[in-house]
Amino acid sequence: MSEQRVIIEMGMGNDLHGMDYTKAAKRAIEDAFRHSSLPLFGVLELSHDAMRVQVTVAVQEPDALDLDALRATLPRGRAEVRAVHGGLNVPSGDETIVIAQASVEAFLPPQKDWLLKT
Repeated sequence: MSEQRVIIEMGMGNDLHGMDYTKAAKRAIEDAFRHSSLPLFGVLELSHDAMRVQVTVAVQEPDALDLDALRATLPRGRAEVRAVHGGLNVPSGDETIVIAQASVEAFLPPQKDWLLKT
């Protein structure tokens, strides 16, 4: 049975001084969370375990990310995290600012009993 995407949020995070890709990615995921709320779980009495959460994080060095640490930041659902090339490295004097981008998507099995009210 296919799933339905019920939310997609984007976020941006950075690490100004440590060139820590995982820190920047965590901040990007947290930024995306701050833009979303899922009250439908309480209203429809759905278990959060029914939700699959797919996170895509983009940084200049995807292999430098600690995917397990990022997965641990996801509070609900069955979490998947993948890293792709993107984001930015911005030279700043003798340091490099790391900018990460994240997409957080939530999927549920089809809900046949949902009705949209007009």
